[in-house]
Amino acid sequence: MSKSQNTLHKHLKKIFGFNSFKGGQEEIIENLRKGNDSLVIMPTGGGKSMCYQLPALIDDGVAIIVSPLIALMKNQVDALRGFNENDSIAHVLNSSLNKQQIQEVKDDLSSGKTKLLYVAPESLTKEEYVLFLRTIKISFFAVDEAHCISEWGHDFRPEYRKLRQIIDNIGRKPIIALTATATPKVQQDIQKNLKMENAKLYLDSFNRNNLYYDIRPKINVEKEIIKFIKQHTGKSGIIYCLSRKKVEEIAETLQVNGINALPYHAGLDSKVRAQHQDAFLMEDADVIVATIAFGMGIDKPDIRFVIHHDIPKSLEGYYQETGRAGRDGGEGICVTFYSYKDIEKLENFLHGKPVSEVEVGRLLILETISFAETSMCRRKYLLHYFGEQFDEEKCEEMCDNCKHPKPKFEGKDYVKKLLETMLACKESFKAKETVKVLVGESNSLIKQHAMLISDVFACGTEKSKEFWHAVIRQAYVKGLITKEIETYGILKVTEEGKKFLKKPYTFQLTEDHDYDQLKTESSGQQKGAAADMMLFKILKDHRKKIAKEKGLPPPIIFLEPSLTDMANQYPITMEEMSQIQGVGQGKARKYGQSFIDIIKKYVDDNEIERPSDMVVRSLANKSANKIYIIQNIDKKLPLSDIASAKGITVDELLTEIESIVDSGTKINLSYLINEVLEDYQIEELDEVLTESEEASFQELREEFDEDEYTDEELRMSRIQFISHMGN
Repeated sequence: MSKSQNTLHKHLKKIFGFNSFKGGQEEIIENLRKGNDSLVIMPTGGGKSMCYQLPALIDDGVAIIVSPLIALMKNQVDALRGFNENDSIAHVLNSSLNKQQIQEVKDDLSSGKTKLLYVAPESLTKEEYVLFLRTIKISFFAVDEAHCISEWGHDFRPEYRKLRQIIDNIGRKPIIALTATATPKVQQDIQKNLKMENAKLYLDSFNRNNLYYDIRPKINVEKEIIKFIKQHTGKSGIIYCLSRKKVEEIAETLQVNGINALPYHAGLDSKVRAQHQDAFLMEDADVIVATIAFGMGIDKPDIRFVIHHDIPKSLEGYYQETGRAGRDGGEGICVTFYSYKDIEKLENFLHGKPVSEVEVGRLLILETISFAETSMCRRKYLLHYFGEQFDEEKCEEMCDNCKHPKPKFEGKDYVKKLLETMLACKESFKAKETVKVLVGESNSLIKQHAMLISDVFACGTEKSKEFWHAVIRQAYVKGLITKEIETYGILKVTEEGKKFLKKPYTFQLTEDHDYDQLKTESSGQQKGAAADMMLFKILKDHRKKIAKEKGLPPPIIFLEPSLTDMANQYPITMEEMSQIQGVGQGKARKYGQSFIDIIKKYVDDNEIERPSDMVVRSLANKSANKIYIIQNIDKKLPLSDIASAKGITVDELLTEIESIVDSGTKINLSYLINEVLEDYQIEELDEVLTESEEASFQELREEFDEDEYTDEELRMSRIQFISHMGN
């Protein structure tokens, strides 16, 4: 080890309490300290911030860190102050500060107390800041979340494209640009825009070996989520949902089941969102249920699980969101509930969009289906998508496909039968009708084609509808068939499919897992578990108390792996505490004494407590609303009057009525339906519902154009049908 490297390692241990660097951190820091530009592409949790924080703290001058989010800046500044006795070591300069606070920041910068200044790109466009920054010594510029520069990036920010001009205006210094994206086009755009074509590129592995990837069928999903969380009591987690409504529903369901959960979405008041985010960071809430609006600004290293209630619309989104689990290197379980109906919803979102956008969207969705349906190692598939090769044996059963391999079988004849059926149907059916033809079921559309399809009708009765849907999905993933988004998913045989028919080749099909037969306990392995779990719990509770007093997120006090190490090593002196993983001398002096006192007492007393189990509860029945709605429908009042009296929309009222009917109560809407529909229309809708698979609104909507029936007419007809036929 060279003298320079030895110095770096000493500083790393002294300031941050770490014994060694992660991945390419050391080489990146050395390159920056030599005055060279760098482009760092490193996955979430890979340790990007260390690449600029350590050199900023040990070199002369102040480092300017450009960051897109105020919440992200605040988290990083709090973390840095936690490692130092001097709170002036790091500051933010953004729109959240008043004039007095801005002056305090300037004074600390001028006096040399501050080593890192976090700024929003908008702040750097202000002339007064540019003039001031010219007067202080700058060590380098760091552009965090650098993909915001690129129009091809997923979080494009126009202000970022002006950064090079601003940097030149302040005074050129080395630039380090950092991002978690791997797209080559984004890389080129960043380098071109920042005029750093000669920058050294550091492309880290995208493998997060502590994350366990698990795709499960979407069956009894709320029950499964509750069961999973109760198996991980007291651990932090995020649940992602596609819609705001589903976020609210899941959060409420978890709350009545004794789970400390809060909702987060863009429809909430900004103050409420901030309160819920802080509650999660401060460990006053264990679980956040959120849309994808939540996450980018969250620097919480000990998130133990990320659950996707709905499949994400792209693998980039999936990788980014699952990457929020286990950023401290500890346990991180990523569970996604997969239903092909969710895919169809995503496809419907593309309808009516520009052709280029539809094509890109279709490809992204296809990759997501392929990932969900694949029987190969999830980690291998995901890394291959980002351009990285991976030996699946190194997965070490850290994905469901490696831990519970899916059975495979030769499916050549089944695929051939599917393609022949599609061609016999003149490629005019969606997946639903195609499967009906295969298993010998009919509806009004199929009857219209009866003469054409007589040769193939019921040719696949030896298998279930679920089986044939799986064949369609896997043939789609392999490119033998495609879907026309513009015609709501009509299936077509591709050129590759026609080649297959001429000369069929081996085609391995896979069967879905039966998750009921698998063990319910966590599949992800626990890395670095504490030997003394009771002491670990006491220390974690104390960390939360200290964090509340200081107004800081608990991981800022000590990371969870540090508490784990304390529960293994029992440090009872300041020197021993400074040797604990992730502590260091500064943090030991700042926060360590009270933890040392607790550990001393525990060692002497050896007290042990048992945590109590929680009981699963069902959601409360909203009986008052239910009775009111039934009584007023019996009075034959218009839906608009009933909705208005309860302060809800007609759409929300119909949802309530659907819930009432679906739960088995009889309701008669014929007085409303007869006003808006003719007898033949009522018969037509009843016929479609009678022959449908699930008597769902979605099936009705797909069957008829919007100029034939409105959503309200279809929903009322479905309610009346279910009430009459099923209740």
